[in-house]
Amino acid sequence: MVLLAVTVIAGILFAWCVLSHRLARWSITAPIAMLAAGIALTSGSKPPLVFDFGDMAGFEHAVEVVLALLLFVDATEVPAGVIRRERSVVARLLGGALPLTLAAAFLTALAFFPHQPGWVLAALATVVVPLDLAPTAAVVRDKRIPARLREVLNVEGGLNDGIVSPVFLLCVAAAVESRAASDDYAEAVLDAIGAASWALLAGVLVGYSCGWVLSRAWARGWTQSAATRLAVLSVPIAAYTLSSALGGNGFVASFVAGVCIAPAMRRLPEDAVRMTDDLVTLLTLALWFLFGQIVNDEFWDGFHLSVIFYALLAVTLVRMVPVMLVLIGTNLSLRERLFLGWMGPRGVTSVVFGLLATLQLPATSGDFISRVMVITVMVSIVLHGLSSEPLARLYGRRRPEPPEPPGPEALAAHGAK
Repeated sequence: MVLLAVTVIAGILFAWCVLSHRLARWSITAPIAMLAAGIALTSGSKPPLVFDFGDMAGFEHAVEVVLALLLFVDATEVPAGVIRRERSVVARLLGGALPLTLAAAFLTALAFFPHQPGWVLAALATVVVPLDLAPTAAVVRDKRIPARLREVLNVEGGLNDGIVSPVFLLCVAAAVESRAASDDYAEAVLDAIGAASWALLAGVLVGYSCGWVLSRAWARGWTQSAATRLAVLSVPIAAYTLSSALGGNGFVASFVAGVCIAPAMRRLPEDAVRMTDDLVTLLTLALWFLFGQIVNDEFWDGFHLSVIFYALLAVTLVRMVPVMLVLIGTNLSLRERLFLGWMGPRGVTSVVFGLLATLQLPATSGDFISRVMVITVMVSIVLHGLSSEPLARLYGRRRPEPPEPPGPEALAAHGAK
């Protein structure tokens, strides 16, 4: 069954790749195609494919590794030039809008689900808030949308989930204590802080040391381009395993390692992270396919309208209002602020956080978070997926992208004439 599932996933991915240009016209990205296939092939009383998550410990580690690689790639691909150029906007989004969004998600959950423990709702807020631009990847590549907005979204998407990760761990640890009828929250919080500290230490140690060695080896001609790609792939794996061995959290360590190695990556070949990026893409697409079965397990099993209303608010006003507030006073127009507030799609990070919370919390709380996560991601895929192309057309009509300034080669040629 496992081999058949892998064959099916590979076949669907191949079919999407062959038709990717045509499917992009209907905003059908690879994650959406894999999700639709997963829902279709795991539904019904006798579905063609069924995945058994019986080995919870092994499944949890596999999910954590996927998240570790994803966070590492996100951290390494954040353009430093954009951060320097847009430091005011980025600082407002990550330092102001993100905490406000977490607080708004928690307060909204408290209003809709008053019978759930507070720490469970706090964990839920960290699950539904992280951004994932993959379901709407065409937006950040669409030249009709101003480059400034696309660059800011790229930076925010690259750093958002890594910043939320330690908060997620803290809330889940406290939620476990609350559901276990234990009053020892201090110990749970200290354990979470200790795990984050070990993760920080492991990430800094691995990231900086590997970056220093790699950059110098490349500068002195000791290594090859293909070898650097393998070396970069080994960095998040080393950070994850070292942190886990020390008692820390692996995916936080991988994110920190990505942040620390990023300056050295600019002195390596441009494709140094490509192998890791391709592997992350493949693993996350397989996760989207598995998410299709989770949708069938949760979505059709009955749910309350409160879950739908909360999901709608979580992917719209819960983000839009904080973003609009913190960007007051910047040189962004109202339309640009609305665009940044709206474009907050939820995706694989929310899925992974939701799965980890489900595996670590007692059944009632885990099932609750899983169900809300499923509806939230589905609502986001529909709203953000369907709106991406109309938004691009709107910008294309009203504000065409200015031509890029000519490079030095073009200027030199013009001077020669």
